[in-house]
Order: sequence, then structure tokens, then C-alpha cells
Amino acid sequence: MFVREDICGPEAPQSPYPVYLKGEVSKGFGRGSKELGIPTANLPEAAACEAGNVMETGIYYGWSSVGSSHIVWPMVMSFGWNPYYKNEKRSAEVHIINKFHADFYGEELRVIVTGYIRPEQNYTSLDALIADINKDIEVAQNCLKRPAYDALKNDSFLLPKNP
Repeated sequence: MFVREDICGPEAPQSPYPVYLKGEVSKGFGRGSKELGIPTANLPEAAACEAGNVMETGIYYGWSSVGSSHIVWPMVMSFGWNPYYKNEKRSAEVHIINKFHADFYGEELRVIVTGYIRPEQNYTSLDALIADINKDIEVAQNCLKRPAYDALKNDSFLLPKNP
């Protein structure tokens, strides 16, 4: 059995990171909450295309904020084809590491991608996929505790625009 490390990447972000993405939260496939128990906020296709200009497909970590909130939360993001589900388009699906009591479709999602966790892969079972996502969340939280990554949560990009 493959044992994954609890932390990954260098002590500070290196090119191409940080990567800045934002867009209106759009409806996805409805799998995150329903099938996985791990809700995601989907960036629009244009943001996924922008990500594809500088990032390979895979699982990433960083910081996020939504709508008019000044609160910044850690996040993990799946960027790519999601082989288990055989997507036909690349998507950027963000799991904000926080419990929300409502959806925020139509709100602006701001994301700073600070590092890479692992490549995309296919799974033989839904349970194996869920276990790996939970490990990704743990790895992201550990990685973001490092000072150079933690400092990025204060980036003004994550603040809402004034009306």
C-alpha cells in the first residue's frame, strides 16, 4: 500500500505559484456534497482555462474567500478531468475547508493556489477516492501552516471589491 506524506512541496511557493483565480461560483455536477460528502465550489470554465495556462492537472492547495466576506479559508482544488467521473471538460473544483450551511452559487470565489499536492488519478472505488480527498485536505492544512504559505492568506486579492 502506498503511504502518502503529511506535507509536500518546498518551504515557500515557487513558480508558477501563487496562481490567482476568481469567478462566479457555478453549478457543477452535484457530486461533491451528494456522493462524496465533500462539497465543492466550481470556478467558471474561463477560470479553469486560465489555470490551464500555468498549471498541469492535479490536486492543489491554497487560500479562498467568497462573496462579500473578508474571511479567508484554506482550500484544496481539483483541477482537471476527474478521471473517476470521466469529465469531458477540465474543471476547477474548490473544496473550501469550512462547514457552510448554505450554497453560494453566483457569488464571487477568489482563490490563491499556493502549491501542488499530487497528480489526478482514477480510482477503483468511491471509498478510495473519498479517502484520498480527505488525505489531500490534511496535507493542505499542514502545508499552509508554513510561514511563507500562511502569509498569503493576507493577500489583498482575497478581499471583496468595494461596491
